Order: sequence, then structure tokens, then C-alpha cells
Amino acid sequence: MMKIKYVFLAFILTITVGASAQKTTRVNATKANDYGVIYSLPKTSFEITLLVKRSTFRKGEFYPYAQRYLGIEKPVTEDKIVYTLEDISIINKGIPDKNNSFMVGFRSKALEPFVYLREDGVIVSINANPEPEVLQELKIPQGTAPSVNPRNYLSQETLMAGSTARQAELVARQIFGLRSSRTDILAGEAENMPPDGNAYKVVMEEINLQEKALTELFAGTEQTEYFTHSYTVIPDESDIDRRVIARFSEKLGPVDADNLAGEPIYLSLVNKTPKVEMQLSDRDLKRLENKLSDGIVYNVPGKAALTVEFKNRTLANKEVDVAQYGSQDVLARRMFDNGKQPIKVYFYSELGAIRQIIQ
Repeated sequence: MMKIKYVFLAFILTITVGASAQKTTRVNATKANDYGVIYSLPKTSFEITLLVKRSTFRKGEFYPYAQRYLGIEKPVTEDKIVYTLEDISIINKGIPDKNNSFMVGFRSKALEPFVYLREDGVIVSINANPEPEVLQELKIPQGTAPSVNPRNYLSQETLMAGSTARQAELVARQIFGLRSSRTDILAGEAENMPPDGNAYKVVMEEINLQEKALTELFAGTEQTEYFTHSYTVIPDESDIDRRVIARFSEKLGPVDADNLAGEPIYLSLVNKTPKVEMQLSDRDLKRLENKLSDGIVYNVPGKAALTVEFKNRTLANKEVDVAQYGSQDVLARRMFDNGKQPIKVYFYSELGAIRQIIQ
């Protein structure tokens, strides 16, 4: 087996769809390609996804009279848009490592060996159909829809009033009238009670809708929507100490790390895998080189502590796998020489590590 820098896929036979939305390709090891299959191992990247709420505030037409007529202490007094950071998601995504591409050569007597690769060349399975790997993603909440136009419910007297103060007074009376009607219906004392349950529901919903719309003329409105924004971090073999990966502004939302309009979001990554120093002789080095050149190389990821901080708050603190902090090992090629019962190998495609071996 030789190590190469570029990935070339040949003899594509079938295509399926993987869990991470990447297609997988089956490559057969045949005489036509000298029973060799080229594959890549991944290196770790982290996709940091922010869940952001965008709140649009609109002042009501009668906000100066909100406290006087309805007792509303803090109405919206100016139109503005405010962004808040609601949640964060961290997904470990493996990307092809151009320095770790290999050609594995199967023996000709093996029974139709084949390998599944992702479309980017990363190994997924050997002699087995790939199984889906579930990735957890942020759920985006439902925002609030725009309110109905409150002017649809204004009386003729209100529309003809000569001043804003007079209009506000009349609308406030209308709101209290709606509340009184609702109380009478709930107490069963209304002059025209709804005849049945469905009518009762329709009447109460209409009263609530009108009251809400008219009250917003004093209190103002808030409309919300949610969206996500992602950043990618690719660690090397060193620890990361409070790297600014992005910034966040209440007025602008998520911005790039170099945009000083936002507060910094820090990421730290600390290797928790003990480093073993080995002094190998020339003979041992040769043996290790031969081992890695005559089989299927896979990753043994290291463990790390990942922390994300924002405004002195810890948004995430978790243990993660990092291929760059680990090592590599090899499956001997002779494991796949059994022509009657070929060994099946499943990999964690995002890590390049072995998930399961079935013999």
C-alpha cells in the first residue's frame, strides 16, 4: 500500500445517500484496478451553529397614553430590531485530510471486495452497505406572525375624532367594553349568549383578537423570527485558547470575528489525550512504516474538552473527539483474505475511526 496526495475514484457502480447529506459511492476492487481502492481519512472540523432570534418592535400609535388609559407601564416607545443569541449547536464534521490519502490493495483471491466512500473520498465501510449516522441539528422554533390591522376594529366615532388624545380615549373605552363582554359571557350573564359550544369558541376568539389588536395601539408590537448562522473551526495539533470564532451584536446579530461591532464568542479546545513519547530504533521505525503501508489505515481520535463562551457565560462545555489529537492504526490486509466470509468493517465517517467489525 502506498500513500498518495490526490484521490481518484474509479469503477463507480452504485450511489446511495448518507445521513449527513453526502452521497456514498461503491468502489469494487477488481483486476481492472489492480484490486486497489484509494480512500481518504478525515480530519476534524467543528461546525458551530448559532440559533438567533430577531425581534422587531413597533411602537403603537397611542403609546404616550398607554399608562394613563390602560395602566401599561412599559410600552414600546421606538421602532427597533433586537437580536438575541438563543442557543448553540456544535457538530463534529470530518473533512478530507489531503495528507492522509491511501491506496489499499486487496489480494486477488478475496471474494469481490468493495469499499464505500463518501463523495469527497472519505472511507465509510468495507464489504458492507453503509449505515446512516444521525447528526443532531438545532430545531428552529416557530416565530410570531404579524398582528391584524387594529384599524379594522375602530368605530366610526374614533375615526372621526379630532385629536389623537380623543382617539386614544375612545379606543380605551372600546377595549374595556370587550373585556366586559367577555366577563359577562364567562359568567353566563350576557344578553345574547352563544347558542352552542362552537359559537362560544368563535365569539371568544374574536373578542380576544380584537382586544389584542386594539391594545397593541398602546403597548406596541413585537414580531419574532428565528434563523441559524454557522461558523467552521478546523483545529491543528495544538490546543486552542479562547480563540474569537465570531462576534454577536444586539443590533446586527451574528457577525464575523474581525467585526468589532459585536461582542466576541470564544472557543477553547484542550487536548485530554496523554501524549506518549516513544524512542524508536531504526528497525522499529521500519517495522512501523511497513505496518502502515500494508493494510487499511484508520484514525484513533483523541479526546478534548471544548468550551464556548459569550459575555462571561458558558454556552457549551463538552468532551469531543478530535482526529488531530489522536493517532493511527492499521487493519492487516490478510484479514480480508477469507473468500467465503468476508469481514465487514464500518467506520465513523466523520472521524475515520472503526465503529464495528463483523466477521
